[in-house]
Parts: sequence; structure tokens; C-alpha cells
Amino acid sequence: MNLRPAESSVADEAAPAVAVLAGGVGAAKLLKGMVRVVPPARVTAVVNTADDVVLHGLHVSPDLDTVTYTLAEAVNPETGWGLRDETWQAMDALDRYGAPTWFRLGDRDLGTHLHRTGRLAAGAGLAEVTREVTSAWDVEAILLPMTEDPVATMVTLDDDTPDGTEVGFQDYFVGLRHDVPIRSIRFAGAQHARPGPGVVEALTDASTVVVAPSNPIVSIGPLLAIPGMVDALKARRSDVVAVSPIVDGTALKGPADRMLRELGHEPTVVGVARLYREVAATLVVDRADASLVDAVEAEGMACVVADTVMTDVEVAIDLCRMLLATGRPPSGGGR
Repeated sequence: MNLRPAESSVADEAAPAVAVLAGGVGAAKLLKGMVRVVPPARVTAVVNTADDVVLHGLHVSPDLDTVTYTLAEAVNPETGWGLRDETWQAMDALDRYGAPTWFRLGDRDLGTHLHRTGRLAAGAGLAEVTREVTSAWDVEAILLPMTEDPVATMVTLDDDTPDGTEVGFQDYFVGLRHDVPIRSIRFAGAQHARPGPGVVEALTDASTVVVAPSNPIVSIGPLLAIPGMVDALKARRSDVVAVSPIVDGTALKGPADRMLRELGHEPTVVGVARLYREVAATLVVDRADASLVDAVEAEGMACVVADTVMTDVEVAIDLCRMLLATGRPPSGGGR
């Protein structure tokens, strides 16, 4: 069952609409708080699909599923992805056959991928299938794939080859445990992709747009690479608030800090500000980075200090309330 808003159990159509640019675990935690502050039906998450991968013939959408399972209160609390109390008989069978099982898919999770793959093969769009999946899990928030066109994050490794070896994101992130240096990132197919159904409208109509504390390179980067997305955000930049995924120079989860460093960006909230300053007027940073407020604002963004490490849902709720109250930056902030 999905979380209900703390103040009301009925979605209020007059409530402000919120759009969230979302990756995986960090975005899911923030959304878990957001649906307690805003009626869930007024929350739209535009979710990265450049991590999608075909495994064992099945279309897997890791970020869409992580957000869905989290809002359904069914996510594995130890990993932040997959389902709690999962079983692994299918993977054990694949092991017996010698098939690759480096990307672990639990038995119940496989049901989601079987449904998605079958529906896509029958001609349904990814947005329609996502609605079916979220409805089945009683998730009232609206989850929109960033695009229905094929986009793939490709990672060039900084290895001994002259040009580096290019691999898919899941090969890097899961197969290699994101433990190897990289030279570059590209989003194959992004230049020809279109925003998914309802995406531009969600970004245009929302009272506030929030950039979740997801990896700015490989979770938010693909969304911004879709033609039309940056323009939609620039058009209402004063209402766009980003949350830094970097706290005291470190990523809370995943390789965001190392990726920033290896790709030539400063692995601090200042580096994050430089990536987001064209599309967001305000950057929210953790209290651990309070000393960098002036440096962030020197990059052309207003800077707000808050508790951003969402150790539980109450912290996420407080953070979301602050994000919605931020509104337009104070005079002198942003540009």
C-alpha cells in the first residue's frame, strides 16, 4: 500500500502540483516524503530510463521500479532496490544453466519485467505500461518515463586501451561494481528522443519542479539530454529547486563523487551548482556544506541549507516541506 499524505487522505485537486526529476534510490526516498506533504495524485516523477536494460530477454527499468516499490512500501530496505523478502529460485536455475546472473532479479521482481516486456511487445508504450505497474501496486503518484524512445547511458572506461572500452551503464554499475575509473559518458539515442507522454506538460504545469538528489551525471543527465527538456526548465527556472546528492564532498550512495572528479567536475556542492545553474534557481545543500553557501551563490544560484540526508521518512517530509516553501529565490539569488 502506498503512503498517504500526512494532512489529508484525499487527493485535493486544488493542491499545488509538484514535478520531480528522478533517478533511483535518492529520488525514491525524497518522493516517499513528498507524497506525505502533497496529495499523491498531484506528484509527478519524471524518471530516468537510460539505465534500462534487456536481460534474459526481459525489459528491466531499474529506476522506475525502485521508485514504484519504494512508494508501495515494498522495497528491500537493506538495498534500497528490489523487493523485500524476495526469493531467488529463478536466478539459481539460471546459475545451473551457466547463464549470467551478475544482475540479480528476484522471483517476484521478475513478474514486473515479464509483464512490461509482454505489454511492450504487444505494442503498448512504456508510459502506459508504467501506469499499469504503479496501479497494481496502489501507487497514486504519477510516474512518467523520461522518454519512450531508446536511450542508453554508455560509459567509456579509463583502461589500457587507446580510446578506452565502452560498456553499458549496468555493466559498469553492477557488473564492474562501479569500481573502475571512467573517461567519458554519452547518452546514445538521446539526440533523437522525444520527451515521454505528459512529461513537458508536467514540467510546465507544476507549481514547483524539484531535481531530486540523484546522480547529476547518469541519473539527471539523461533527462536533460532529451531535446526540449532543458528549454522547458529554463522557461520556469525560478521555480526549479535542486537538492545536492553530494554531502561534504561525498556521494551518499553510488559513484557520483568519483564520476564528477573523473569527468573533470568539482566533486562538491559547487560542482553540482555548475551543472544545474542553467535550469534551476535554487540549490539545497546539507548542513555539512554550510560553509560553501557563498561559493554556490557565486555560481548564480540561491543556496538553502537543510538536513538532506534522509535517514528516515520524517527527515524526507521536513525536506519536502522546505522545498515547497522555497518557491522563488529571494532577491539577489539566482539570475
